[in-house]
Amino acid sequence: MPAPSITITAEPSGSVSAKGASDDLSATLLKHAGFQQIEDWYGRRHRLPTTTPASDRAAIATHAAEMLRAARYGVDLDPSLDTARTATPANPLGPYTAGAELLRLTDQIRSAENGEDLRRAVDHLLHPEHGALERVREALEAAGEQITDLDDESYRLADRFDVAAEFVSAARSELSGSEAELFRVGPAPQPQDQTQTHPPRLPDPRSAALATSPAAAKAKVSSTSGAGASDASAAVRPSQAPGPRAR
Repeated sequence: MPAPSITITAEPSGSVSAKGASDDLSATLLKHAGFQQIEDWYGRRHRLPTTTPASDRAAIATHAAEMLRAARYGVDLDPSLDTARTATPANPLGPYTAGAELLRLTDQIRSAENGEDLRRAVDHLLHPEHGALERVREALEAAGEQITDLDDESYRLADRFDVAAEFVSAARSELSGSEAELFRVGPAPQPQDQTQTHPPRLPDPRSAALATSPAAAKAKVSSTSGAGASDASAAVRPSQAPGPRAR
């Protein structure tokens, strides 16, 4: 008899449930992974505790699926809970796509070679309408409003999100107008015509023709030295005419 198929899904409320584990072995494996067993008029099912951090839900669900598959169970795992799919070289942070984008932006900032490159990268953070800081401020503000809509009694938590949004807004205001200063940071980009290397200048043909070769210069020096030696020898040579004979 083939093993039953088990489905692990992420529900709209954010909880993670496993359905189809009708035998004791699959139930034991799910409980070992961290699921809680529930038995009611819907039947036997398993669910992660509501206190499970959101960052751990996918890892637990993936681990449970791996154990069940190793025991020859068929498992239908929600793609959003499959860490093997969500964490890829193109998306190293898995479901945290916003964090991955900011990570790439951080790499661009660190690799800037001059002030203009740095200004362009930082603009993605500080742009007053489309920058990352403005989007973070809006998200924090929206979270505070949603908390109030869902539960009036949680106004203190909503106020904390509002205060955080104000801090982000203050940080953006503090850096307003820094674009011109960033442009002047570091060496200015060199124009292309100034960075080209010029080939060595060839000698003028007439100058090359008039230039004396090393061999000719050596011969000229030797000739001059020989002539000078002859003149000196003639100047000091004694007279060959006989003098008066002594008696």
